[in-house]
Parts: sequence; C-alpha cells; structure tokens
Amino acid sequence: MNYTLKDYINKVDNNTIQPESIVEDYLNKAQKENDKYFSYVRFHEDYIKENIQSLQQLPLRGAPIGVKDNFITKGYVSSCGSKMLENYIGVYESTVTQNLKQAGACMIGKTNMDEFAMGSSTENSYFGVTKNPYGENMIPGGSSGGSAVAVASDGCIAALGTDTGGSIRQPASMCGVVGLKPTYGRVSRFGIQAMASSLDQAGTFTKTVEDASILLKAMSGKDENDATSVHKEDYDSWDDAVKTKDLKGYKIAVFNEFFGEGIDEDVKKVVKENISKIESLGAQVEYIDFPMLEYALSVYYVVMPAELSTNLSRFDGIRFGHQKDSFDFDSIYDYYSNIRKEGFGDETKRRIIVGTYVLSAGYYDAYYLRAQKIRKLIKKDFDKIFAEYDAIVGPVAPTAAWKIGEKTNDPLKMYLSDIYTIPANLAGLPAISVPGGFVNKDGSDLPVGIHIMANQWREDNIFAVSSALEKNN
Repeated sequence: MNYTLKDYINKVDNNTIQPESIVEDYLNKAQKENDKYFSYVRFHEDYIKENIQSLQQLPLRGAPIGVKDNFITKGYVSSCGSKMLENYIGVYESTVTQNLKQAGACMIGKTNMDEFAMGSSTENSYFGVTKNPYGENMIPGGSSGGSAVAVASDGCIAALGTDTGGSIRQPASMCGVVGLKPTYGRVSRFGIQAMASSLDQAGTFTKTVEDASILLKAMSGKDENDATSVHKEDYDSWDDAVKTKDLKGYKIAVFNEFFGEGIDEDVKKVVKENISKIESLGAQVEYIDFPMLEYALSVYYVVMPAELSTNLSRFDGIRFGHQKDSFDFDSIYDYYSNIRKEGFGDETKRRIIVGTYVLSAGYYDAYYLRAQKIRKLIKKDFDKIFAEYDAIVGPVAPTAAWKIGEKTNDPLKMYLSDIYTIPANLAGLPAISVPGGFVNKDGSDLPVGIHIMANQWREDNIFAVSSALEKNN
C-alpha cells in the first residue's frame, strides 16, 4: 500500500480504490505487525465500522490515522501510556480529533507513547517498548514513538503526536518520516492530557511535507475551550509553499553551536550535506552564533517538571486515576502515596519530584522564576534572528537511534537528545523534521532528520524549505 495522504484522497476521488477496503487493509497490516514493533496499544475496529461510511464522504475520505494515546476520545480508552489511566474512557472529545473526524479522518487505533509524554525513547510506556523498524532492538525516539513507527512501517497513512520539547520531531527523525510541530496556539490543546501547558503542542507524522500541510489545515483553528488557541487565515500560502522547488530569495541561518561537542560525526556529515544542498537550491546560508542554546536545556528541565507536577497532581486515586477497591490505609496520606507509587512509572516520579522541588518555598525564585526570565531572553534572541532570516536549519538530535536500554540508567544522557529541539518549544516556534539521509550503526542504516524552524505563524517558510529539500533528496 504505502499511500501518502494526497495520493489516497486522489485515488478515492478517481474511484480507483475504496476507502472501506483500504482502511481494513491498514488495520490488518498494523495488527499483524504489532508484535514486531508495538506501535499501537489498542485498535478500534468498532470505531471504523461505525464511522467509515460517513467519513469517506468528507474531504479526507476516511484516511486511516493513528492517534497518540494522550488525545482524549469520547467513549474510548485514552491511557497516556500509564497504569494511572489504564482504564480511563473519555467522556468528551479532544478538539483536534473532533476536527479531524469532521474533516474525514478515520482513527484505527491509539499509538504507544512514553508515560504522560515523558521520555525520548518510548521505553517508559506502562504497556511495553516500541521498536524502530529501521534497526533491530533500536528505540524509535519519543515520546510519540508509537505514532512515528506506525507511519514509518505503513501501519497508517498519518498519525497524531504531541511535542513538548521535541516529542514529534525527534522520533520522526529517528524513524525517517516527516514530523511537524506547529506554532504554539495554532492547534487547540483542549482534550489533550497536559504535560507542560506552556510548551505542549499537537502536531503530525506524515510521509510527505504536503501531507503535513493538509492534515494541519484540518486540525487548526480557534477553539473557545482553549484560550491559547488562535485563528489565522494563512492556509492558502501553504499550498504555494509545498510546491517550492528552489530557494532563491530565502535567507537561512545555521547556528555554529549545532556542531560543537556531543554531536555524532556521521550525523554532522549528513546535516552539513543537506545544508549545502539548501545552498545549491539558491538560498543564502549564513553560520551565526546563538550562545543561548547552552541554557535552553537547563531552562526546559526546570519549567517542564514544574508544570507537569502541577498538571499531574489531580491523579490521586480519588479525583482521577488508579484506585484501590478497599481503604486499608492508616491515613489519607498513605493512600495518596501508595496510589501514586503504583500508578506512576519511574521517569514520571522523577520529574514530579523535580517539579515539586523547584516550585517549593525558598526555591521558586531561585529556579522557576529565573528559568522563565532566561526563557524570555531566548525568545528575544529568536525575534532578532527572524528579523533577518527566513528559517533556521540544523540537526534534530545529536545522534541517530540507539539500542533499547542503552540510556535508561543515565537520564541526563537521555535528556541531551532533545537539546536542538527544545528551543522551538520555549519560544513557541513552528518546526519540522524532514528526512535527510542515513548513517550506519551496528550494521543498520538509521535515518537522520533535518530540523527547520521559522518565526511564529510562518509555517509557510517551514513548508517551503522542507518541500524543496524533500524534492531534492
């Protein structure tokens, strides 16, 4: 099969394929290969049967998509990869999945993820580890690894993910697909289990840049349930952007700091080859300094745990979450402690502890408030850069995928895999990972993505640069 979204829609319109049979084929293939990759935590055959007839009449023609397990879907389990919400059935629908349903997308199942979106490898799911189809026992990246693998293995045409510090772009890079994080506010966050509210944004995994633009149009818009969402009438510019073949007139910045200590030499080579290709397509490329990059990781790992510790405080076994049938505890404190100990995994507990600490009396000013001030400075520096440049190009991650278990005992090493993607979230910028080539590791050819960032609301620049690169790779 291996349809792109655009091809699928065209073939349905030309009556060369039938949506019911194609969706059924995708479902069967995904189910058959799930023992190998574990990209899905559950499938929804009943959803397909109930909706495919009506969905195929809509613009997306019933296209089969995977949905990350933290999007709440009414009447279906949305567990966020956690024991805490193992049996939680949504009582309402997220705006993103509702918008996509109204556009004609058909959910075939929920994809695996790091618990509550906390991780860079999809090894932290309560349900099991997802494997990268490009290498034996290789991680797919995270936290949206299940969605990346579902698209990379052709277990769906496209998939939804969320990105707090790189959780779409990093797995997209490591699985060789297109991963898009839009501008903060472009897409409603209503009905998505919040990790860090000022950083989270829903986005897409697709096989082409054009597919990403099609899906993003259907997802986007102002939502009265989300005060941070914004309506923008700029979708028409995306149609022209995805047709871009050369980059004459574009001015591109590359940070010197991208190629300092820590980046794998083979990854560096692939990224620099793509930068040279961008230059050959007519763009003016300049290497500049961005000294604030070294502070981005530290700022993120103060702000993010602080916000998630607040967001996850509701899961106490009384209001929400995993519960005990009988109350055999000495106190309500013991009950809370045991419920949260059982319901949360190690990485989630680690981040909750850090977040609670930086928000505590005596440390709030020293850590959280100072981190927010530096975050503001990072945004100011980006504003200055985008006053002169159309986009920033660089690596998505310092390395390609690594072996399952290789970094689980060293959280700091794991956190460093997000160093290049985090700044876009801190500043609310749109960014994309587009396949750039391969590196050989342990006998496997592993994908490497190219990271492209633009100013807020300038998804057109992202689509133009990534489309031109895609056509020439």
